[in-house]
Amino acid sequence: MNLILMGLPGAGKGTQAEKIVDKYQIPHISTGDMFRLAIKEGTELGKQAKSYMDQGELVPDEVTIGIVRERLSKDDSQKGFLLDGFPRTIAQAEALENLLADMGKSLDYVLHVEVPKDQLIERLTGRRICPTCGATYHVQFNPPQVEGICDRDGSALIQRDDDKPDTVKKRLEVNVEQTQPMLDYYQEKGYLAEVNGDQDIDLVFREIDEKLQNLSK
Repeated sequence: MNLILMGLPGAGKGTQAEKIVDKYQIPHISTGDMFRLAIKEGTELGKQAKSYMDQGELVPDEVTIGIVRERLSKDDSQKGFLLDGFPRTIAQAEALENLLADMGKSLDYVLHVEVPKDQLIERLTGRRICPTCGATYHVQFNPPQVEGICDRDGSALIQRDDDKPDTVKKRLEVNVEQTQPMLDYYQEKGYLAEVNGDQDIDLVFREIDEKLQNLSK
């Protein structure tokens, strides 16, 4: 099955991606991983991407699409894939459809893990980090044994600047602006499957699993 996974920061996409990959044995392909692999393998497109990234510039769509094509041509993607972080724009979505058609493939589902914005703010602003060992906590969902103190080494936990409420709100607004046109596009195409992400992790996966089971029938 050929899938795209979408969701705002804090929606729990990473956790659900692991569960999908584990059950369905398809590769989880994120934009960052694709770029890193192309650069590591020293492909022509990888070299081009690296030159843009080294200058702090965005990698142009034609290079990104080429790297996606290389990645989806690999053996492990022949029975399906889970794309994460791509496509990000309508132009990329259209290019992906053309690319898949060229390869004799098509999308099956675009899974959108949806969580109310106030819940996302709570999830993201509650994160605390140990500056010494890097351990991650959450004031509500994964608190340390002693409030504000790392269980491992006793350091005082900190809140990263990008986890502070104003920054989180702004980040979510930017993400909503970027993703809404994509959701509308895939809704119109009939690929979009909404998943309620505002429930227990296992229940979220059960909902995803039911949709995918229907697909495989």
